[in-house]
Amino acid sequence: MKYIEEEYSELLKDQEFITAYLEYMDLIIDTYEATTSWNDVSTASKAEELDGDQTLSWHRNGYKTLFEILLNTYNNGTGLQNLKYYLDTEVTRIDWTQGTSKKVVVTCKDGRSFTADNVIVTVSVAVLKDRHASLFVPSLPKRKVDAINNIKMGVEGKIMFSFPTRWWGETNFFEFFWRSKDKESVDLWLTKIPEISHPMGASNVLTLWLTGDNAVMMENLPEDEVRQKAMGLLRRFLGANYTIPEPLAMIRSQWHNNPFTRGSYTYDDVDYPHHPTARADLAEPITDADGVPIVLFAGEATDVTHFATVHGAVDTGHREAMRLLNKA
Repeated sequence: MKYIEEEYSELLKDQEFITAYLEYMDLIIDTYEATTSWNDVSTASKAEELDGDQTLSWHRNGYKTLFEILLNTYNNGTGLQNLKYYLDTEVTRIDWTQGTSKKVVVTCKDGRSFTADNVIVTVSVAVLKDRHASLFVPSLPKRKVDAINNIKMGVEGKIMFSFPTRWWGETNFFEFFWRSKDKESVDLWLTKIPEISHPMGASNVLTLWLTGDNAVMMENLPEDEVRQKAMGLLRRFLGANYTIPEPLAMIRSQWHNNPFTRGSYTYDDVDYPHHPTARADLAEPITDADGVPIVLFAGEATDVTHFATVHGAVDTGHREAMRLLNKA
């Protein structure tokens, strides 16, 4: 604080700047947590960050590389023998009624059904919030339902523009500060975009970030309106220093409106201290009378320390697979 007082004494007298800066920092925290406000996040969270380089990029080969590695098809791999998976197949019912057969029956929207000894459920906690009552027969135990209800799902929003040229030069990052009077004539969600970044591996692309309720607002707008207003934001802040061409294309995220995700990833909210075992409770499998797992749960929401991450999600898949193998 002493350094700030000595080096930036004039700024400390500028209340408008201080207000704008605090609002900006709030939004930066939100971009990590996928929340609407930093007041939504618990400081008691058990989240941990892995050691090592946090800026490694998969963009040269695309995110599909992760799945190729998991499926053993990367670099001309032979794949996994006898593995069957079905795309575009919505599950509408998981019947784990324990009759004489001790089987689980999974029914799909297209009418097909599959019978198995065990089922690993990996849908997001937001989908479980929406569908658990109709999805599972019999209903999930109360402890499981409480865990689902207590874990909060965030929304991360992106608007990505591809341009004919890299008009912004070597700069990879822009931050936006708003004065109160300037926000009066602008849509709320636009004022909640704290930054623009240049993603690694995509030379002529810029990404605008927004989160929480503001990302949901963006998702609910027509595509053309998002494009027009987001480009207006770019020109408002950067037009004096750059000649900004029309984009070749725009992609925007739809994580909340997608019925199979209903959000991006989870966070520990301020009520976390009142239900600190929620993630572990969600991860606990439903077992039969002999203690054999019948319905198991994986996904980032079930990882106590590495939730909200891809590696956390992958690790939980391994965890549940090993649980079954150890019971075999």
